[in-house]
Amino acid sequence: MDIKEYIESGILELYVYGLLDETENLEVAKMAKTHKEIDDEIVSIEKAIVNLSTSFSPFLSVENFAKIKSKLDIKHTKVIDLKSKNNRFNYIGWAAAAVFLLGIGYQYNQQLTFENDIVTLEKEKTKLNEVLVSTENKNKQTKEALAVIRDSKNTIISLAGQTVAPTASAKVYWNKETQVVYVDASGLPEPPEGMVYQVWSLKLKPALTPTSIGLLSDFTAENNKIFAVSKTGNAEAFGITLEPTGGSKSPTMEQLYTLGVV
Repeated sequence: MDIKEYIESGILELYVYGLLDETENLEVAKMAKTHKEIDDEIVSIEKAIVNLSTSFSPFLSVENFAKIKSKLDIKHTKVIDLKSKNNRFNYIGWAAAAVFLLGIGYQYNQQLTFENDIVTLEKEKTKLNEVLVSTENKNKQTKEALAVIRDSKNTIISLAGQTVAPTASAKVYWNKETQVVYVDASGLPEPPEGMVYQVWSLKLKPALTPTSIGLLSDFTAENNKIFAVSKTGNAEAFGITLEPTGGSKSPTMEQLYTLGVV
């Protein structure tokens, strides 16, 4: 038999742990007497187990030992002679205890890993649900925007940039039958903090009469920059001004960004 293979088979560990039957124990003992390498490996395994088991042993300080000793009546204690037992049986006991403790520790770590994996999966599931909802909302907004643009009943009014913002632009989609109004504000710059765009329906004759039909709130969050505002039925022009958050009762003409005649 190859000695190296015999050592690597694991039978020596089972021998030290006391997990072999009587026949196998005798066989290992015989091999240990015949082959020094096997005997050395058994001693090495025993030492490793002793070191491991002693690491779990509680520490008894000198003070505690003295207290315990003082409470013992040495004079009236009967001393019983005990026969010395094979040290290998002691090692087996220590090994069994060490293996038991290691098993508990392993199971505890496995449980923690399992619980952490569950928490991670729950977080990933929540993120995926949020992404799904966000995607569905964006798709819905896109479909609504396309429906507005493609509606042949809409009158499209182009709003050109004014003095305060010459490069600004916007479009109004107005269904004169239903009086529904949508504003495409993609040509407007981001409003400054504390300001909001306000849309006005304008009557030009006999005098300029502005009527607010809505605020372009959540400008940054709206990806398509298409906003539904209040209905109007008699507009002759549309304008967009920049106003303080909450809007104004009348347009601030100095902040007129876009204007277009129907």
